[in-house]
Amino acid sequence: MATKHEQILKFIESLKVGNKISVRQIAKELNVSEGTAYRAIKEAENQGLVSTIERVGTIRIERKKKENFEHLTFAEIVSIVDGQVLGGRDGLYKTLNKFVIGAMKLDAMMRYTEKDSLLIIGNRVKAHELALQEGAAVLITGGFDTDEHVKKLADEKQLPIMSTSYDTFTVAAMINRAIYDQLIKKEIVLVGDIYTPFTDTHCLTTKDKLERWYDLNEHTTHSRYPVVDENNRVTGMVTSKDVIGRDKMLTIDKVMTKNPMTVLKETSLAYAAHIMVWEGIEIMPVVNSNHKLEGLISRQDVLKALQHIQRQPQVGETIDDIVTSRLEAVSNDTNDTVYRSDITPQMTNQLGTLSYGVLVSFVTEASSRLLRKIKKGDLVVENLSVYFIKPVQLESTLEVRPRLLEVGRKSAKVDVEVFHEKAIVAKAVMMAQLIDR
Repeated sequence: MATKHEQILKFIESLKVGNKISVRQIAKELNVSEGTAYRAIKEAENQGLVSTIERVGTIRIERKKKENFEHLTFAEIVSIVDGQVLGGRDGLYKTLNKFVIGAMKLDAMMRYTEKDSLLIIGNRVKAHELALQEGAAVLITGGFDTDEHVKKLADEKQLPIMSTSYDTFTVAAMINRAIYDQLIKKEIVLVGDIYTPFTDTHCLTTKDKLERWYDLNEHTTHSRYPVVDENNRVTGMVTSKDVIGRDKMLTIDKVMTKNPMTVLKETSLAYAAHIMVWEGIEIMPVVNSNHKLEGLISRQDVLKALQHIQRQPQVGETIDDIVTSRLEAVSNDTNDTVYRSDITPQMTNQLGTLSYGVLVSFVTEASSRLLRKIKKGDLVVENLSVYFIKPVQLESTLEVRPRLLEVGRKSAKVDVEVFHEKAIVAKAVMMAQLIDR
């Protein structure tokens, strides 16, 4: 039987897109406490089912598909620009395909303003009206209001008309930044993108006899299986090591490893890989927020996916991407491995010197490249000690010199020195777990 939390989530999912919901309404309709209703609404927000906007409330929105990630909803626009909704609240769940800045004559502006777009403009009431009639939403900058008949038109068309105190240039920059961030998020591979669903996997229950493990092992040739209770919640893992030499009539719950490590579909693949390498786990159950089994991921699948990702071009550029693209290998008199990079404005802190986080990225990237040359594999950082000796100015040129101290089958230790104009500015020691390709 579904828990109250699950019942509320199913109820929210069944609501029509655009519906407004509240903690009190959910508590009353489903006869649950307001605390339970609040927690379920927060979970629905995490799942992308609803969006909460200040001075508007919580509304049911369309869950975004990954390929549609760069399209923002009007509800998200309100949050980004710290705005208020003047009319057309029922259309906040809709997504915009493009935005137009209204800095031209009215007839020219209308040529660019089309259905599902957003017109960003000041206090030009006629333009507000024409945009709504064309099927576009309106964002009024400078904190201005609009006429009542325009607000009524927005309600009729179910198209939001919003207002923000920011100027047009700032608003455009904020929306551009948000779209760019969405593109980066779109590229992040999650466990849910590669896992094997529950319907295509095998599991055991706590009440199964050990002989059931032998049957599955013969049928699938696998030796590791998740163990679930009567509610399909993951309670353990069982492997050949647990069952070999034990009485086949024992129940699985007597031999399984209890409370195994699990991941959610929303967990990033990089995090899952780190856990699996660090803990030496071959297979990990994928669960939902109620700890019910959703499927499995294997260490082999995770590593294959990570290697595939590394070969793909990126749309959105993160700080790590900037560091990686600018770090170039150079030769020196001693034939040591040396990497060089200029310090760009994106790499600095508010004082105009190299930020600590970017220094860590330089150290990690240089060490990774050195180990890839020697071991033909990737790494997961286990421990990193960094000493910043001198600040590094903007537009300086850095030299990063990694040196291998120890390397084994599964781990390595690297010493890194960072120079600017032949003076040492930072030192680091990194220990890492190695992942064979």
